[in-house]
Amino acid sequence: MKTDISVLIVSFNTRDRLRECLEALRKQTGDVHFETVVVDNASRDGSADMVVAEFPETILIRSDINLGFGNGNNLALNHATGRYLVLLNSDALLEPPALSDALAHMEASAKVGMGGGLLLAPDGSWQPSARRFPSLLDELLNLTGLAAKFPHSRFFGRFDRTWADPNVEADVDWVPGAFAIIRRDLIAKIGFFDPQFFLYYEEVDLCRRIKAAGFTIHYWPDLTISHIGGESSKTLTEMSFTSKGSQLTLWRIRSQLLFYRKWHGPIMAWLVKKQEQSWHSLRAIRNRNRDTVKFSESETMVKLWDQAWIDTQGGLVSPPQPW
Repeated sequence: MKTDISVLIVSFNTRDRLRECLEALRKQTGDVHFETVVVDNASRDGSADMVVAEFPETILIRSDINLGFGNGNNLALNHATGRYLVLLNSDALLEPPALSDALAHMEASAKVGMGGGLLLAPDGSWQPSARRFPSLLDELLNLTGLAAKFPHSRFFGRFDRTWADPNVEADVDWVPGAFAIIRRDLIAKIGFFDPQFFLYYEEVDLCRRIKAAGFTIHYWPDLTISHIGGESSKTLTEMSFTSKGSQLTLWRIRSQLLFYRKWHGPIMAWLVKKQEQSWHSLRAIRNRNRDTVKFSESETMVKLWDQAWIDTQGGLVSPPQPW
């Protein structure tokens, strides 16, 4: 039987979450033939052995090093046979019949190159599920807190589309890689993930290339996904984290510089650096004698931007991987 969908899962130290993810896939209903490909990114928690023992139907690839999200999926692609590819985080659970519904949506919309669904936290609260491409203005609105303060404004809430009704489908700029369905034949033409992005911005870059190829990115709220988020990052305790989303700050900044340099040139890469550094420099001055935690956080951010600029040569090159 021909494979409709290859579900690609890149896992790093998320054994228990991965088990739940694979169990949810077993419960998928509908007329869809799918396979599951798991890339284990050199996990230390026995994730790979768990897959072998409990999910023998899964195609497992063991990597000796942490390839990151994009390159892990690039490796999974070599073992995938489906007409469509589904990206799925190991800490995401698909609500049946999400796979068959996703397939039906893609089959009905030939111009959609990639589609996503409604991401919900375990408590049922909404997570950003469809976004705009980043810009200097969006970065500033997030930095200043105006985006969070006025989420229902089409202007201030533009990046995460917090102003939009999450129950209404829409053409958007990009959807998160926690769950997304992509045309395999399109990937054969434009390539999969850019290997220079070790972590963060890889799906944003992919969506830019999909749209540049003349296809759209679509958001379907009837596809619901329970998503925890940040589970792999929580295992890397030696790194500096942002206050939101458990992002590894230095890695995020490196990828941000790589993205801006690739799509907007060296001046824009420098401007995004100077904008955030200027904000944190002012924040540090304001909090020097008022809040030592915020003062230290802002000073660290200024230094991390300088470090990332050196590491990437101003967004020109990706540092040796794994980061």
